[in-house]
Order: sequence, then C-alpha cells, then structure tokens
Amino acid sequence: MKPVTPDTSQKKTSITLDPKTIGNKAAYQLIIGSIVPRPIAFVSTQNAEGIGNLAPFSFFSGVSSHPPALMISVARNSDGSKKDTLRNIESTGELVVNSVGEWMIEAVNQCSAQYPFGVDEMGQVGLTPLRSERVKPFRVAESLIHLECRMMHIYEIGDGSEGSATVVIAEIILFHIDSTVYREGKILLEPLRAISRLAGKSYGKISGVFDLPRPKLPPSPLRE
Repeated sequence: MKPVTPDTSQKKTSITLDPKTIGNKAAYQLIIGSIVPRPIAFVSTQNAEGIGNLAPFSFFSGVSSHPPALMISVARNSDGSKKDTLRNIESTGELVVNSVGEWMIEAVNQCSAQYPFGVDEMGQVGLTPLRSERVKPFRVAESLIHLECRMMHIYEIGDGSEGSATVVIAEIILFHIDSTVYREGKILLEPLRAISRLAGKSYGKISGVFDLPRPKLPPSPLRE
C-alpha cells in the first residue's frame, strides 16, 4: 500500500471554535454540516389515546445486532418542551422506524412541521397507514422498510432547554422489507433509493457507490 503524504504545496489554515463561546445554534449548524450524510428515521408513534404521530429524525443510527437495536436523538422544541414523538414513546414504549425513499421526500419534509399535539401527520400529508404486527403505531405503506421497535432505554442529554435532546435506544422486534429491495439476506441500495440529510435545507441521494473490502492482515505473534 502506497503511503499517504500530506499536501504541503499550499499553506492551509483552520478555524478553531469553542462550543461554549459560539452558542447552541452555531454549534448545531456545525454539527449538521460536519456529520454528513445522515440517514433519516421516519418515526411513527401513537399516544395513549391511540392517535398517531409521524416525524423525521436525522440524528439516527444503528446500535447493536444482539439484540438488534437502533437509536434516535429527539431534540427539544424551541421553548424547551418535548416533541410529540418523545412524549408518545415515553407513554407507550413503542415506535416504528420507516425508511425514506426519493418518491416520498416531500411528504416527509412536510411532517417536520410542528403540528399541534394529537394531530396525525400521516393523514395530513397523504401517506398511507399500514397496520403493524407487534406494536400499535402504524407503518407507512410508501416506505420499503419498516422496523417495529420497543423502547429499551432513554437518556437525557443537556438541561432540558433548547438544544438539549433525549436519546432513545429501541430494540427492533420485527423487520418488514419489501421484496424489491431484499436479496439473499441483504438490502439492495439501488431500488431502495434512500434519502439522507445534509446541512441546512439540503438532502442527498445514493450515488457513486463503490465496494472496498476490509483488509486482512497477515498472521502476527502479537495476535495469536
């Protein structure tokens, strides 16, 4: 393998910023511009009265495979109050994470608006509810992947004011995968046409995909 050498032909400068001095909003802009692309969790929940809620979250990732688990981070509203998604998860312990494809991004974006508590966004934006099997929240029929989940842990980050968030760890108890994006135990990226979140108002599509096998190091006495 050829060693990588730094480019010294031009003088480079960097900007150093302390989160404690630039403020929450500036730090947020740097985070969403630095951590890219981010997958979108399109989360459906229900409140205790059975009224649905649907909202997208891009602070989202996988956590483990035994048990299969994922995490979403739900930020506080501008007034410090909890978002409807978090209130519902705390109340019922159930959620569904739906995938986001190119064909549905307008409806997904519309669901990011702050509808009043108790308003079912799925009906408001014209998406189709699909009954789940093990949890009460409905799935989104237009999504090609649905992950039925139950809450495992909740962690508060911050003091509860604007900029604070709640990290939800949820166990995936059932996978629903459309046959068009499934083959021999793997997800097919091209027909999935997943959308990612970038900075500001920007989104990204899957393109320029390439494979790079993990390296296999020769045997070493230190590893034996």
